[in-house]
Amino acid sequence: MIRLTALALAVSVCIPLSAFGADRVQYTAIFGGRNVGHVNVDIDGRKAKVDYDVKNNGRGPTMVETITFDADGLPVDWKISGTTTFGSKVDERFAQSGSRASWTDSTGPGKATPQQPAVYVAQSGSPWSSQIYARALLKRPGLSMPALPGGVLRLEKGATLTVQGEGGPREVTRYELSGIDTTPDTMLLDADGTLFATVSPNAIVVRKGYEGEEVRLRKLAADWVTERYVGIQREVAHQYGGPVRIRNVRVFDPATSALTGPVAVLVNGREIAAIEPADSPATPGETSIDGGGGTLVAGMYEMHAHVGQEGALLNLLAGVTTMRDMGNDNAVLDALVRRIDAGEIAGPHVVRSGFIEGRSPFSANNGFVVDSEEKAVDAVRWYAARGFWQVKVYNSMNPAWVPAVVAEAHRLGLRVAGHVPAFATADQMIEAGYDELTHINQFVLGWVIKPEEDTRTLFRLTALKRLPALDLNSAKVQHTIDLMAKGGKAIDPTLGIHEALTHNRDGQIPPGAVDYIDHLPVGTRRDAMKAWVDTSGKGDDQAYRAAFDKLIGVVRMLHERGVFIVFGTDTGGSFTYHRELELYQKAGMTAPEILKRATLDSARYLGEDQRLGSIAKGKLASFFLVPGDPTQDLKALKRIAMVVKDGVFYYPSEVYPKFGITPFVDPPKVTEAVKPAATAEAAPAAHTH
Repeated sequence: MIRLTALALAVSVCIPLSAFGADRVQYTAIFGGRNVGHVNVDIDGRKAKVDYDVKNNGRGPTMVETITFDADGLPVDWKISGTTTFGSKVDERFAQSGSRASWTDSTGPGKATPQQPAVYVAQSGSPWSSQIYARALLKRPGLSMPALPGGVLRLEKGATLTVQGEGGPREVTRYELSGIDTTPDTMLLDADGTLFATVSPNAIVVRKGYEGEEVRLRKLAADWVTERYVGIQREVAHQYGGPVRIRNVRVFDPATSALTGPVAVLVNGREIAAIEPADSPATPGETSIDGGGGTLVAGMYEMHAHVGQEGALLNLLAGVTTMRDMGNDNAVLDALVRRIDAGEIAGPHVVRSGFIEGRSPFSANNGFVVDSEEKAVDAVRWYAARGFWQVKVYNSMNPAWVPAVVAEAHRLGLRVAGHVPAFATADQMIEAGYDELTHINQFVLGWVIKPEEDTRTLFRLTALKRLPALDLNSAKVQHTIDLMAKGGKAIDPTLGIHEALTHNRDGQIPPGAVDYIDHLPVGTRRDAMKAWVDTSGKGDDQAYRAAFDKLIGVVRMLHERGVFIVFGTDTGGSFTYHRELELYQKAGMTAPEILKRATLDSARYLGEDQRLGSIAKGKLASFFLVPGDPTQDLKALKRIAMVVKDGVFYYPSEVYPKFGITPFVDPPKVTEAVKPAATAEAAPAAHTH
């Protein structure tokens, strides 16, 4: 299986034990068209040793794995050591003797005595670990098998295709592996069951010698993933074919930052047709939805996304009806946006940022990776011609090229946001013309590092340990904040990712996940209870925690000085977006202020407030329903009962089980209009609830 985002890079591969006849099996990991790592497996009888190393954007997992198998190819001894994407240490172990199994992972020790054969799912397994799952499942009736520590693994067979490479043409078959995480993972197996590749729309791990198939297979992966989400859309998108009256609700009004009295909100087609007194009589042909005294809030804005099809749907269910993409594979994103806009799959509106990175050994492989100022400016022109809202500058960009990038972007009507390139400071980027700075760590690093220290690596995160000693009232801090305030700049702090970085510890429920972790699949829960960084050094634990307090203090100062703060996650959004909003209360913002910023303020910032951002007659019907009052408690946002996007109705309780997520609340009661027989025969079929 593959776990690849702009935030992290993790790859998992599946190879059946039939491959054990070879002494060595080698795979190449490719992301953004570049070789970013390898998976090398050395085999000796029933033992295997795996060397797994992937690096993208200056970071990635490094693991060594040793496995001993029984006669059926199931592990009886499994040791995994190394470091995760952000540097935390891994020492995972599994052992089985007879029917007794025991293990230790980041969540702590566990044991079980399964009543039937079960396969252990490694928490930090190298890519080769999925090999074990596939071989076990291919032997089982129904391609299904219990898993340890919990859940059930399933394998589903798909189509066969021919691939070409140094080893000649091969027939490979697609399989989908599910039961570990929220969505299935796609692998290709040879005729004898040996792994050929694992694929996703953004990345591929492929048999050495067949790297030339990368582009084709990623496109096929996008098509296969789309099949799943097209099917989900057909099942869960409700279009009622006439006016819809949502009764017994109050509306959050961002103009007053308060709730209205009880009203009825009417939707017709894509738009809000009216907001009427609660006791207004219905008209013939209306569908009625009982809001149960809950609150309607305009769709929210996730302002730091790297959008994929899973994230698009899960964010929509979380009340996010617009996502600002901050860097992606341009072709993959273009296809995704077209499918959402056509109604083929579910997802928010997408506002695109054009990613521009400088070429270096540490480059992030999204958008355009350039090696000259001329090419950087050409990239700006490419994005402007395709309607992007802004360009985003990244870590390896030569700081000397930034003024030219800014000048061309502004000439063409684009804004400029970004990281602070290595060997530069936030002050320099503000003075060069940035409109917005991305990530609070990028903003503060110049205060605590030396000019020659390289932020293209994990150092841009681990250097946060120096923050506790910083005086926020010092001249250098206040100078940068003055530049932001006087220049009318904005900032995208992504506080939640910094909370996870500084506070997540092995075996502990993360502070940001306490309200929803029990609703997630077992694999997702285990991954959440894993440290991001290595805190084993003396004083490191407290230094990271104190660093987050300093970051909150900086955001509080920015807010008090009137700097516009946008709310984005860089962690996929959805549930983490809700936590992102909660964290700004620590920086002095009230719940009503936060809701206003997440809705109308963000719509204005993006120039969309004429159609989005509030619930008003004539605006697009994009909003959500919660049973409680989020102006009093933002945690109410986790209990979303209904989401409407451009007049299409979704009920999270119907959709979450498709991702292995336990719903949080029941849907509202829906009474559909009774159509006259003649009208019903002529009307197209509509989804009902």
